[in-house]
Amino acid sequence: MAVRPILQLGNPLLWRVSEPVTDISSLDLPALINDLQNTLADFRSRFGFGRGVAAPQIGILKRVIYVRIHPEGFTGPLINPRIVWHSESTIELWDDCFSFPGLLVKVSRAATIRVMYEDPAGTSCSIDAKGELSELLQHEIDHLDGILATDRALSPRSFMMRTEREIARPGQ
Repeated sequence: MAVRPILQLGNPLLWRVSEPVTDISSLDLPALINDLQNTLADFRSRFGFGRGVAAPQIGILKRVIYVRIHPEGFTGPLINPRIVWHSESTIELWDDCFSFPGLLVKVSRAATIRVMYEDPAGTSCSIDAKGELSELLQHEIDHLDGILATDRALSPRSFMMRTEREIARPGQ
């Protein structure tokens, strides 16, 4: 139950594909989930933003993410998440990431997705997500596949420093 350092852009572990969790009853899994939850809470308290974190971002190459999002209200770990369906319609947005907190990257994501995953008890679950939750889950699942938002940039000009966005759009 610790706050773990977040790997930063350039660390080769961020581009590695994570292994599935094969033993849901492993004693390591609750500790990993707690570390993800605490790391997310710490990042939010220090930087004022953040909705999810993936195990590879703290150096653990396992298919586990932890999200906390409002107003949809979804909070908790997703183990072995995978997108099993996505809409044809897409949304464009400025994506950000704990692994490069000062940088925004313009990407395109599916507007709606269905994700299958396991909860900490090993129960198979699914969630239909749209809007903010959809793009967040796609971002975090990308981390598990070794894909960063920088890999999904719409063009070479799809990058902006967070400080520039704050100057251009104060309060947003």
